[in-house]
Amino acid sequence: MRWNRVLALVASLLLPAGVQAQESYKVEPLKETPPAALAEPVKATLNAEGLRIVDDQGKTVADVWFRKAIPASGKPAGPDGPILFPTLKVGELIGALRFAEEGHDFRDQAIAKGVYTLRYGLQPMNGDHLGASPFRDFALLVPAAKDKALADLAAKALHQESAESAGTSHPAILMLLEAPAGANKAGASMVHDEEKNTWGVVTSLTLLPKGESATVALPVQLVIVGMAMN
Repeated sequence: MRWNRVLALVASLLLPAGVQAQESYKVEPLKETPPAALAEPVKATLNAEGLRIVDDQGKTVADVWFRKAIPASGKPAGPDGPILFPTLKVGELIGALRFAEEGHDFRDQAIAKGVYTLRYGLQPMNGDHLGASPFRDFALLVPAAKDKALADLAAKALHQESAESAGTSHPAILMLLEAPAGANKAGASMVHDEEKNTWGVVTSLTLLPKGESATVALPVQLVIVGMAMN
């Protein structure tokens, strides 16, 4: 028995770190108003309560608040080629995020602890991004202190201001995917892609289609933990 325990210990030490004790994450309701660090015009458009993502030790990773009603060109009708959410507009505000400690984006860029707006963006169609994702939809993080107006940001300005979140020349991005079928019927949840080792919060964005008086739900997955394989 003693040798069995020794052999088991040796075997565990030889395993890759991710195999020994893989982290897991969950999402909880956050009964807290959006952070004071946000500009008032931005803050006023966000839900009064948010979502908190915690790790398996109960430590907060990030808090997210989504917009009450996101303007859309029409009702959701599925993807348009590599664009999953063609009714959304590049540069428009979709929410805000607060990292409790230093975080990382989908490119594994370090993002300082603090508050950021989330704006919808599309991955450029150039050779620099081949293999990063088959889809072009992302949420770009912009420092709250820099993003004071509600107006949509033009693509160039969005990329430049988002890059300041990472202190690099590349925007700070979180992947935005379709929600797995039935994943959020009981409210927000976390989903794990074992192959890519990513964790995403699944919830519904509230859209206000152009010319409509009633809002509609758009189920999405925002990848909070994990990075592109390439």
